[in-house]
Amino acid sequence: MTPKARLQVDLPNERSSQGTATVRSRNIQFQVEQAVARATNWLLSAQTQDGYWWAELEADTTLESDYILYLHILGQLESEKTAKLANYIRHKQLPDGGWNIFEGGPSELNATVKAYVALRLAGESASAPPLLRAKERVLELGGLEATNSYVRFYLAMVGGVDWSIVPSIPPELMLLPDWFPINIHEMSSWTRGIVIPLALVYAYKPDWQLPEGVTVSELFKTPGGRPKSFKWDKRVISWRNVFLALDRGLKLHERLGWKPFRKTALERARNWMVERLERSEGLGTIYPAMMNSIFALLAEGGDMQDPLVAREIGFLERYEIAEGDTLRVQPCISPVWDTAIAMVSLEEAGLDPAHPSLIAAERWVVANQILGPGDWQVKNPNAAPGGWAFEFKNEFYPDVDDTAFVLMALGRVADPDSERLRRSMQRGLAWLVSMQNEDGGWGAFDHENNLQFLNHIPFADHNAMLDPSTADVTARAVECLGQMGWSANDPVIQRARAFIRHDQTSEGPWFGRWGVNYIYGSSSVLRALETIGLSKGADCQAAANWLRSVQNRDGGFGESILSYYDPALKGKGKSTASQTAWAIIGLLAVCGPYDACVERAIAWLVANQNENGTWDEDEFTGTGFPCVFYLKYHIYRNAFPLYALARYDNMRQGRRKFVGVQIPAEELQNHNGLRT
Repeated sequence: MTPKARLQVDLPNERSSQGTATVRSRNIQFQVEQAVARATNWLLSAQTQDGYWWAELEADTTLESDYILYLHILGQLESEKTAKLANYIRHKQLPDGGWNIFEGGPSELNATVKAYVALRLAGESASAPPLLRAKERVLELGGLEATNSYVRFYLAMVGGVDWSIVPSIPPELMLLPDWFPINIHEMSSWTRGIVIPLALVYAYKPDWQLPEGVTVSELFKTPGGRPKSFKWDKRVISWRNVFLALDRGLKLHERLGWKPFRKTALERARNWMVERLERSEGLGTIYPAMMNSIFALLAEGGDMQDPLVAREIGFLERYEIAEGDTLRVQPCISPVWDTAIAMVSLEEAGLDPAHPSLIAAERWVVANQILGPGDWQVKNPNAAPGGWAFEFKNEFYPDVDDTAFVLMALGRVADPDSERLRRSMQRGLAWLVSMQNEDGGWGAFDHENNLQFLNHIPFADHNAMLDPSTADVTARAVECLGQMGWSANDPVIQRARAFIRHDQTSEGPWFGRWGVNYIYGSSSVLRALETIGLSKGADCQAAANWLRSVQNRDGGFGESILSYYDPALKGKGKSTASQTAWAIIGLLAVCGPYDACVERAIAWLVANQNENGTWDEDEFTGTGFPCVFYLKYHIYRNAFPLYALARYDNMRQGRRKFVGVQIPAEELQNHNGLRT
């Protein structure tokens, strides 16, 4: 491990003389400037030759476990990859026999079942002590019957369980019109990508049997037990019971020999999937959808020699990271997101707006703007494309958060070709504004995607069936608009302010949908309101007071993922670099740089910086699906602290930021008819 810089930061106190306080103030300034310089140099060194940044995106062992099952289906179980994946899984087993879904978390049932099956496929004996402990932990956690629908679906594909305990996912879903309350476009983008390939698999029910001697029946707490998700609601009439009754009807339909619409449904599902494969580097460029698309292609009769199958397998292989005798798999790749964050951090750190690194990054980002159609147009048909995606190539799925962050990064670059840059930003900003929901907020990928009753569908137990407005994404959009010169009184921002005000918790903070958790949400909102000149109100003071109240004794901030499960744990956790940076950013927006809590947090960041300009962070501070799936963005611990330190220093020194491209509201008034 790289040794720490361990710089001592002297903080002022009430009994200090004026002269001593001045000396200490100079020490703080010097130490922060040195920390900013080190972090800047490291971040510049991490840029690729093509101009972008791309750091690892880490998740839990369910990915490696699923990958072993995937290799079994491909007929490659005997490959070296299987052994390396199994080694990685073994290293992550907890003392109680289970596996968790975030660093420091408790054993989780679905992850433990998947790890057990994966190690059995990798050749581990069921009587081996690690698997005996795993089996006992599975039973303690409720058994296989308590797992989510996707665990059982994968096991049904390989003959481990009967299809009767899997929720119905008929391809006839594709035939439901958009005006019908249940249709594929009322599901979130990631759910569509996951479910539609599985609908093809469900229809074909391939015979990918587990190897001889590998079973999962021992993982049922009650032999032949029914899934808990199939338990009827005690109320006679409820959405849960409606969908369970529908599921029974669909299972009956599945047993019928005559399915008049099946052929049309299969064709439509396949065409939908293949169309998106042709304009992306994998379906949705997210791990489960990509893997499921390969399963679907194989289930309908494709093989490894099929060019389409081979190409999709190749895309998924890019997510592998080999290290020593282990192999891990990323859930996604984030070059656009990482690049935007790096650019904004470097810009705040005072990098010349015309610096070659910023110019190269800006041109790479502009070249990756999405100018073609996507799923978002079904609910937003009058808008022109112009957003950005998270990944290298994912043309059907630009997202609001990436687009807002990209626009903020581009706006502070002094490119000689200013007209080209301005046109790109106009398109991006127009698309961003068009994605605002009626409630005033923004979701991530979809427009008006908030029918809550769909969460009761049996296969909706991944806690991400919908993509409604959230405070953190809405805040990012508002911050972007403010940076573009939009007034707090603009109708678009007024609607967003109303949503944010309504979404604030009674204690003061805001929930973090895409980052952990209330620290992230609160920081995002406070910075956004600062950008439009509204960070001194009572709502912001309440959020700042809450942040002060959860500061750790060491001066840093941290929040465990457990806060998603227990509201009493809001803002509580081991200090981390990314969360300390977020808290500083939020507090600076309300309290300024001379606040004692800010000074202590700055001291923590400086003292915990490594000599090479980086920070260490084991914790997961990113969120995929709350209570189901979490992420560790490896760029967060290095980019956000740089931004926080630089912003603190800039505010102390009274420096004015470079104002580059601004696109006020009036400029979009007639752009594609989007402003209303």
